[in-house]
This record gives sequence, C-alpha cells and structure tokens, in this order.
Amino acid sequence: MQSANDMKRANMGILKFDQMDTTYQLKRYAPSEALSTWVRHFWIASWDLTGKQPYPQHIVPNPCVNLIVEHGNTFFYGPSKRKFTYKIKDKGSVFGVKFKPGGCYPYLRTPISSLHGNPLHVEPILHVTSDELEDNLLGMKNDSEKVSYMDQLLFKHMPAKDDKAQFVGEIVSQIELNRDMLRVDDLAACFNIHTRQLQRLFNQYVGISPKTVIKLYRLQNAAESIEQGSHYDLVQLSQDLGYHDQSHFIKDFKSIIGSTPEDYVNNHSKH
Repeated sequence: MQSANDMKRANMGILKFDQMDTTYQLKRYAPSEALSTWVRHFWIASWDLTGKQPYPQHIVPNPCVNLIVEHGNTFFYGPSKRKFTYKIKDKGSVFGVKFKPGGCYPYLRTPISSLHGNPLHVEPILHVTSDELEDNLLGMKNDSEKVSYMDQLLFKHMPAKDDKAQFVGEIVSQIELNRDMLRVDDLAACFNIHTRQLQRLFNQYVGISPKTVIKLYRLQNAAESIEQGSHYDLVQLSQDLGYHDQSHFIKDFKSIIGSTPEDYVNNHSKH
C-alpha cells in the first residue's frame, strides 16, 4: 500500500528526520488510482512520549493543502509560507491527506488563499462532522483500514474533472523539477500565460503566489545541497538562487528552513 517513492521521500517536510528516535513514526500511503488526480498521499504520524520530555517538531512549508484529522483539531489547512512547529507530547496520532498542488480546490470550490489563518471545517465538504470523522477514523487500529476509509470518503465526494487544476499542477511540477526556474516571468513564458493570470490561478488553486512557490522549492533545494555537502559557498549559493542581496537570502532561508544558512552548514558539517 505504501509506494516505494513515498518510502524514499518519507522525510520530506520534516527537518532533521534522520536524527529522530523511535518515539515518532511517519508513514505515507498512496491513494487509489481514482483519487491520484487530486491526492498526493495519505500520511499517518504517531508518537509515544509517555514519561518523556515534549519536543518541537519543525516542518518546512510546501504548496499543498492538507486535511488533518486530529482529536479536536480536524480541518482543511492551506499551505504555509514559512516553517511551522508542532509540539510533540504525551501519546497521540494524526491522520493527514496531502492534496496535490491545485488538487484541493475542486473539492472546496473556494479560493485556497482564503484558508490562510482560517482553516475550513470538513462537514460542508465531506458531509461528516469533525467528531464523527475523528471517532470513525482515529478509532481504527489498522493503518490500511484508516487509509481505505478516507479513500472511500473522498471518492464519494470526488469532484468533476478540472482542467485548470491539472494545469496548475503541471506548473508547480515545473517549478519543483527545474531548478533554473527562478523568475515568475520565465515561468509565465514557459506556459504561455500572462503573469497576472498566473497569479490569479495560484491564488485560487494553490493559495500562495508563484513567486512564493519558487522560493519554497529553491530554498529547500539549497538546504538539500548543504546536507549532501555539495554546496558550502553560501555567497555563490545565494547568487545561484537569484539573490543579489545576501541578507535577503539569509532572511528567507531562516523563515523556511528554520536556521540561518551558516548555522545549517555548521550543523551538517559535524555529521
């Protein structure tokens, strides 16, 4: 049920995942073929810190909507523009649905940008209350049962085909895969679309601007280069990313990755 690709990328989004102990587990599962147009994967996080000290879990942002099912905290959450922190304590678990960029709008039919600071209740979309969803889903012991339940629920309310959603997904894939894509104008030209139209599409379908999406991926690419030991010349790295102001690069890197580039280099050069 869990794809090999998800296994290889199981740490994506979580900082210092390889340094964590067995008290925290993150598993990812592929959706059914019918949902693969909209959903990137399901994820289940679980932990047991009984008798142990709580600790902060840092997560880097990505341009995806997540449906999070957690006791007392079940909502559709829009993408974040910066690193955020979740406090891991006691014993618990969270079930999540990570939609593809653009893939959640056809379900919600409301601009994804409207979710900033205003997560959306599940009942109007899935016709089940948060309490019912939490009791039904989180009460299951087996991961496969949880995944099957959510897959069927989303399939039951699956929207009609949306060509714009697919188009937006292709644009985001181009940003992710083409590391030389650094400017919104170049992105618009690549897809033969006016810059303003591109911005409107991202506001509606992604929730954050194309400029922000480019920044998220490029700075995560930068962190990856540092982790692999292939790029410790930070001035050159910032220039390669299109920054002409070193202080701006440092500020953006810290807001998304959680530390300054220099600290990140020092931390990883010790391992």
